[in-house]
Amino acid sequence: MSTAPSPESEGTRPDPGPAVPAPAGPPGEPGGTASPPPAAAPDVTSVPDEPPDPDPWTRRLSAGPVLGLLVWGVAALLAPDAGAARQLAAAALCAGGAVALQYLLAPPRGARERKRRAERALAETAATVHHTVRDGLQRYDDDLRTGLARHAEDLRTGLARHSEDMKHLVESRFAQLDRPPQPYPPLDRVRMDGLPELAQRFADVLAPGSPLLYSFIRLEMQRVIGHMSALTRLSVESHGENHDWMLTLTHVAEQSICAISTSVDREFWNSEPAGRYLDAQKQAIEEHGVPVRRLFLLESARELDDRLLRLCDEQEALRIEVRVAVLPELPPHIQRGHANDFIVYDEEVSFEIEQDLRDVNVRTRLIAHPDHVQDQMKRFWKLWEAGMGIRELEVRVDDEEDGTWMVDRT
Repeated sequence: MSTAPSPESEGTRPDPGPAVPAPAGPPGEPGGTASPPPAAAPDVTSVPDEPPDPDPWTRRLSAGPVLGLLVWGVAALLAPDAGAARQLAAAALCAGGAVALQYLLAPPRGARERKRRAERALAETAATVHHTVRDGLQRYDDDLRTGLARHAEDLRTGLARHSEDMKHLVESRFAQLDRPPQPYPPLDRVRMDGLPELAQRFADVLAPGSPLLYSFIRLEMQRVIGHMSALTRLSVESHGENHDWMLTLTHVAEQSICAISTSVDREFWNSEPAGRYLDAQKQAIEEHGVPVRRLFLLESARELDDRLLRLCDEQEALRIEVRVAVLPELPPHIQRGHANDFIVYDEEVSFEIEQDLRDVNVRTRLIAHPDHVQDQMKRFWKLWEAGMGIRELEVRVDDEEDGTWMVDRT
């Protein structure tokens, strides 16, 4: 067997050896190469290219001699009698086969280039998408910040305008309150001799079909207008007992109702107007919180009986504060003064009933003179402080029935 090196197999390439860079020159000249484009700035999102293998076939061809020496050693061990030429030939064939096999199994250069281009394209696409998303988010953030700033400015301007409007409104209201109120036109300008004409006009406006109703309306309007005209002088009178005034004043009271009821009106509490009057007082207490106080002023201790006690219990059940005073038993300075029924509403108007010598209610008055009302309230509080409550009244009534109380028995 010849020890000469075997000819190269078809398709094998000689080892190109270490690559020597060509001298750079102007493009277009022989031996010159174009200058590489400037490298792009590195991006954090791009994937760096894998550095190319400077000489991949050097490593591949080196595997052939290594395998040949291995085969030669194995052949020398296994067949020492064989000639050196045969051993070298076997080693050379194995070395050539190893190099040829690597050449056949090596991927083509174009596939590697396409892979690297695909990776580079993916990295560039990822970088482009990253920049696009980042720019979009930045624009959205800027637009949102600008919109919020504009909305805050509009809101601040609106609030300032609303505050200014409210300030002007409050100032105008206070200016109106500072001005003295215009007095109501006094009704006493309507002279008494002109009342029939005014009532005639109201009757003409209402114009009922019946002549009787027409005359009734005219007379009622004349009466009402006369009362209104008299109230401008803070005093008005009505014949007999005017329950309508009493009920109306009870409905409009807002602060207090203080009443003195004498023995003259004991029969009143069994009448139909008394029921409406108590209902009105109950409504004033429950719905408007108006305190109602009533003092029963008796002319004699003989009136201390179960009938009076039941009347007091009934009114106390309606949350009316009730007390009883026997006039002859009071101190002399309290006994002096009138003993008529009266009701003071809100400490502004006194509703008074006047009796004749037969203790008949003949006249009702409304008096709003401040001095007179103050005198009535002083009279009421003196009698109220001297009166006895329900529990004391019960004991007193029991003593009267047993005959142990001897005052005013004559």
